Amino acid sequence: MPVKRSPLTSSTKPLLALGLEGSANKLGIGVIQHLSNGETHILSNVRHTYITPPGEGFLPRDTAQHHRDWIMSVLKDSLNAAGVNMHDIDCICYTKGPGMGAPLQSVALVSRTLALLYKKPIIGVNHCVGHIEIARVITHAQNPVVLYVSGGNTQVIAYSRQRYRIFGETLDIAVGNCLDRFARVVNLSNDPSPGYNIEQLAKKGKRIVPLPYATKGMDVSLGGILTSVEAYTTDKRFRQSAEESSVDEDIITPADLCFSLQENVFAMLVEITERAMAHVRSKEVLIVGGVGCNERLQQMMGVMAQERGGSVFATDERYQYCSFYCIMLIEWITDTVSTMEL
Repeated sequence: MPVKRSPLTSSTKPLLALGLEGSANKLGIGVIQHLSNGETHILSNVRHTYITPPGEGFLPRDTAQHHRDWIMSVLKDSLNAAGVNMHDIDCICYTKGPGMGAPLQSVALVSRTLALLYKKPIIGVNHCVGHIEIARVITHAQNPVVLYVSGGNTQVIAYSRQRYRIFGETLDIAVGNCLDRFARVVNLSNDPSPGYNIEQLAKKGKRIVPLPYATKGMDVSLGGILTSVEAYTTDKRFRQSAEESSVDEDIITPADLCFSLQENVFAMLVEITERAMAHVRSKEVLIVGGVGCNERLQQMMGVMAQERGGSVFATDERYQYCSFYCIMLIEWITDTVSTMEL
């Protein structure tokens, strides 16, 4: 298939892109410098997170109100951190979707207002592709199989013929949703995030409880696993703490359930990722999305990749939740911004 080349002239000067992201409870604004030689530099990455009480999720209306309350403050801090002002910005990028409707609308409205006020080109960016591209820029992964795991997405992806192709995905709920919902069941804090607190509690787990293992070809099903692990909290052996029982008593603690849930679900994700690697003959795995920050998932994926003579790329929480979705259009922006007119 022939590669289509842009007829536009590439920019010869450094470009500054302002990225705004608010697809869920994290509001982030960042500034990226893109050089004419293809290099990119992250000049700022400022965020503010809407945190609800333990046992509660975040509703779209309340999340949108949080973004409206904080967006101007975050914008000011991001520009100050980058040492630039709005007049220096060459284009404005914002998360177009997918995500929560009300928060997305709040951020999109501010993005469009800024574009009109300062007469800047505006680019809507796909949330999912943004996760992948920011991680590729940071890790320098060349042509990896991508495991995209977040609160709203669970997909195994590879790039082919100028498109990201989905090789496998969840058949019901996302892995991040699964972890977050169980965190609410055991009343874990939402600060800094439910998934992070599950990861920390899982390190204290001492036993694996039986749970369904639901891989279906290249897809996974997580809804039944969540129901099963929730059922253990009503088991007569369940105790909120190991200190509530004698040494020899057969008990199940929240730490055991977090440990079991992680091990079971992550093993499923590693399995379908390995199948995709074999299919496309890739030696690289790139883990993106909020759940991709989980060190246990990275460790398990690393063991698999090492056995195949490959390598794993992942980023930490600074970049998985960042707002720099403008990077997904690095080459396109270079070709376009210098010739685009409002």
